[in-house]
Amino acid sequence: MLYVDIPTSAEVTKLASTRGEALVSIYLTTTPETQHIDAARTRLKQLTTDAVAQLEEAGAAKRTIWPIEEQLHDLMDDDDFWRVQANALAIFVTPDSLRSYRLPNQLSETFNVSDRFHLKPLLRAVSMPQHAFVLALAEDEVRVIELLGDQPAQEIKVPNLPKDAGSVAGTANVNSRNYSGRLGGGEGQKHHLRQYCRQIDSALRGLLSGRSEPLILVATQPLLAMYQSVNSYPHLAGTAIETSPARIAPHDLGSDARKVVDETNAAMVTEMNALFTTREADGRATTDTADAARAATFGAVEVLLVDIDAAVPGLVDETSGAVTFDKESSAVSYDVVDEIAGRVLAHGGRVLAVRKDDLPNNATLAAILRYAV
Repeated sequence: MLYVDIPTSAEVTKLASTRGEALVSIYLTTTPETQHIDAARTRLKQLTTDAVAQLEEAGAAKRTIWPIEEQLHDLMDDDDFWRVQANALAIFVTPDSLRSYRLPNQLSETFNVSDRFHLKPLLRAVSMPQHAFVLALAEDEVRVIELLGDQPAQEIKVPNLPKDAGSVAGTANVNSRNYSGRLGGGEGQKHHLRQYCRQIDSALRGLLSGRSEPLILVATQPLLAMYQSVNSYPHLAGTAIETSPARIAPHDLGSDARKVVDETNAAMVTEMNALFTTREADGRATTDTADAARAATFGAVEVLLVDIDAAVPGLVDETSGAVTFDKESSAVSYDVVDEIAGRVLAHGGRVLAVRKDDLPNNATLAAILRYAV
């Protein structure tokens, strides 16, 4: 089982705005298989040693380095923490605090030392989710399946979720043709099914409140349309799986749902590329890093697509957005593209971390602007 705690948009924005003398970002490959987690703990020790060496080379004071090193070693020694992991771990450390996020995505291992956090790998988990919920809905049963990365999907328990439509109606089933006022025949059946859907929607609020993962509906008509009509969760997937989920195992439902997630993510990238092409003709889109930095500084970027694997070391002026490029990363520079992404988020823009093949002309980034700069 995967244990994940993906940061909210507000948490990512807060991380992006954090500044300090010495901030360390670490991305580590982990595994949900506890018996094999020691390799990740050993690797974290090695990355900690490398980060400390870079801090020392940059001239950071020992009183700054020591608490960073101590917090990381405390994390290494926490057996309970390592017992419940996912596919990747993101760690953000200052002399005063340590934040970690367990992620379902497979991320490249890296560390970064700077006066700000390195967030681009984290943005992949936030902007291109592989975490979703499946609502398997039928008259005689309802199940909620959790989909986490490439792990087998698993059914989860949801408090107050009704057993079936009959239990909501107070009858053996909702197909009775006996009339009792208006609640009989076809009209009565529709009434009870909508009531069933509303109770399911109400029960799901406790699970889904504050989340942004897609909820994928598996059902047949008329239940499918009925649930869509009463749903209150804003991230119900636009594509439903129109089949009866009865007697279909969770892992099979998960396989079908994973296709929906992949198709949704691919469609989003295609849509953004089409928008880029349209805006570029009007001078409102760019793949030039320096131009994107200036636009992000002035809040002109509406959507930013970035190559998750690329790194462009340098500095971005706080006021003008002018870029100074470096030949290699160091503790006195940072990833320019990462900084641009942070500024886009700070101005309410949207950032999508994608693979290089998903970017126009295989660029490092693509900025879609609110207005020409």
